[in-house]
Amino acid sequence: MHALTHRLSLISAATLIALSAAAPAQAFSDDEARQAILELRAQVNQLKTQNQQGQLQLADQVEMMRQEIATLRGRVEELNQAVTSAQHNGSAQPDNAQQAGNQQQAAGDPQEQAAYSAAADLYRGGHYKEAASAFSTFVSSYPSSDLATDARFYLGSSQYASKDFKNSIQTMQALVKAHPDSPKAPDALLVVAADQIELNDMKGAKASLQRITKEYPKSSAADTAKSRLKLL
Repeated sequence: MHALTHRLSLISAATLIALSAAAPAQAFSDDEARQAILELRAQVNQLKTQNQQGQLQLADQVEMMRQEIATLRGRVEELNQAVTSAQHNGSAQPDNAQQAGNQQQAAGDPQEQAAYSAAADLYRGGHYKEAASAFSTFVSSYPSSDLATDARFYLGSSQYASKDFKNSIQTMQALVKAHPDSPKAPDALLVVAADQIELNDMKGAKASLQRITKEYPKSSAADTAKSRLKLL
């Protein structure tokens, strides 16, 4: 009887030792499983963020193309109006003072227009760093030009396209501050939002897009901003 009791005691001790040895191994396995789950969640969240940012970047590229097409159409319309006006006034004979003034104006305009056109050609050709430099020079040389606001807008756009996002934000925000009623203002804020998305500043991008819908609700940029907000 004593031998049986001793044997049972040995078996119980061996069982306890086995269980105590198995417990840490089981705990380690659970830790590994939890870590794997956390890593998987992190990867899923990263993929979601990358997908969201990719969709926003694609939308920004489409918007930039839309703006370029709209600008080209506007320039064509301006040229058509200029040709029509020249044909209509071709037979008119201004007095000497007016003629001198027109000649002085004409003498200055071609150089200014040539500087803007050269910068625009660089932009359309995809030479964005060179375009940014050219538009910056134009703004410095002709700050009071009728084309200065457009030049500032395409300066900011060129900076965005050449991945100079921080300077693009500064350029566009300065444009909006100086000319809040300009037709370019809501489009400038769209570029600001695009810059912020590239910098992964989603909170800032959301604020910029909401500003467009609030301050420029009737602009085409507001429609774009609303659709962009759905992606954020």
